[in-house]
Amino acid sequence: MKAEELRKLTDDELKEKVVELKKKLMNLRFQNAVGGLEKPSEIRQTKRDIARILTILRERELQAQSGGK
Repeated sequence: MKAEELRKLTDDELKEKVVELKKKLMNLRFQNAVGGLEKPSEIRQTKRDIARILTILRERELQAQSGGK
């Protein structure tokens, strides 16, 4: 998921996406513990996607506080 695509979404959509990705991450970790995970790199990518979304939300929050400069 690219930041450019994420920036087009609203705050509410981004928050829903974070919840969805956190559930996915939990399932991936469970599969990894059981030993049935085919692509371990998917865990890293999911964590990065979550961080990317949270960064965009924080940027928007700071921009709103500074008056939208």
